[in-house]
Amino acid sequence: MVSLRIVALLLLLAGVAPLGLDAQDRLRIWLIDVEGGGATLFVSPSGESLLVDTGNGGPNAQRDAGRILDAMRDAGVSRIDHLITTHWHGDHYGAMQELASRVPIAHFIDHGPTVETAAAAVEFVTTTYPRIYASARHTVAAPGDPIAVSGLDVTVLTSGKRVIGRAVPGGGSANPYCTGFLPQAEDMGENAQSVGILVRFGDFRVLHLGDLTANTEYELMCPNNPIGTVDLWVVTHHGQPISNAAALVHAIAPRVALMNNGTRKGGQPEAMRVIHSAPGLEDLWQLHFSQLSGQEYTVPGLFIANGLDEDLAAMPVAPIAPPQGRGAPPAPVHNGRAYWIQVSAQRDGTFTVTNARNGFAKAYR
Repeated sequence: MVSLRIVALLLLLAGVAPLGLDAQDRLRIWLIDVEGGGATLFVSPSGESLLVDTGNGGPNAQRDAGRILDAMRDAGVSRIDHLITTHWHGDHYGAMQELASRVPIAHFIDHGPTVETAAAAVEFVTTTYPRIYASARHTVAAPGDPIAVSGLDVTVLTSGKRVIGRAVPGGGSANPYCTGFLPQAEDMGENAQSVGILVRFGDFRVLHLGDLTANTEYELMCPNNPIGTVDLWVVTHHGQPISNAAALVHAIAPRVALMNNGTRKGGQPEAMRVIHSAPGLEDLWQLHFSQLSGQEYTVPGLFIANGLDEDLAAMPVAPIAPPQGRGAPPAPVHNGRAYWIQVSAQRDGTFTVTNARNGFAKAYR
C-alpha cells in the first residue's frame, strides 16, 4: 500500500497541493473582520467547518458575507457544516441570508426564538430563518450539548440564558475570583442569551461565549469554575465592559486573547484593565485599533489586524468617549481590504497566531 506521505510527495512534485496537506492534524481558526460584529471560522483537521455568527446585515450583508467567503477560500472549504448563531442581534446574524444564498450550510444552531421585540429580528427569526434552514438540519442548543465536529470536542456551555450544570474535563475547582463580583443591571435582552462553546482539540482549548453579559458570566463561573483554563479566548462581547467580568476572565487564565472589536466598538478601559490583568495572559490580539482605548490600553500595532483608513495627525494618549445620540456620526469602516487573525493549533497545545495585515506571527509552545 502506498503511504499517504508518498502520495502527498508525488502530488507536490506534480504541482498539485493535496487537500488539507498543510492543515493535517491541525485545528485552524479565522477571526474575520466584520466591523465590530461577529464571525469566527473553525476548520477541523478533517476539513469540517464550524462558523460562529455571520456579521452584519442590511447594506453590509454582501460585504460581510464576502469576507466570510474569503476566509473559507483561504481555509479550502466550500460549505459550512455547522453554523452557530450566538444570539439575535444584527451584527451576529445579519449576513446569514446572503451567505446561505452563496454556499451550502448543513446545520443551523441557535438558542431559540428572540427575547426582544425589534421588528427586524422578530421578522427574521419567525419568517426568514425557517426558510433558510428548511432543507437543512436545525438544532436549538442546550447547555451541555455536544456539537459533532469530526476531530474536535465541542461543548455548549451557555444557551438561552442557561448555563452548563456540570464541569467539563479540566474544570470543577472553586473559583477564587467570584468574591469580588459586583452584579450589573439584569440583562433581559439577547446578549445574555448567547450560545457559548468550548472547543477542545487534544490539549488545546478555545473558549467563545458570543456576547454573554456579566451576570450570566457569573452564573456560569461561580462558585466553581466548570471550564478550567484555556489556551485561546475569543474576547466576549467585542471587549465591552458590560461583559468580561474578572470572575470569568481571570478564572479561565487565557494564554492568548483575540478581540473582535471595531474602531469604536469595544476596548473601553474598564474591560481592557480586566483583560490585561488576567493571570498568565501572554498577548491580546485585536481585529481593529480601538479609538476607545487610546494609547493607554491598546496593544502594539503588530497585534492589530486593521487600523484606521484615515490616519490621525496625532495619536491620542487618552481614550475617547464613543459619540452618543441620534446625531452622532457613524463609526468609520474600511474602504479597502479587511484583514483577519488566523490561528493554527496542534494537539499538544502548541499554536501560532498570525496577523494577515503584516504577516507577523507568534508561536505559543
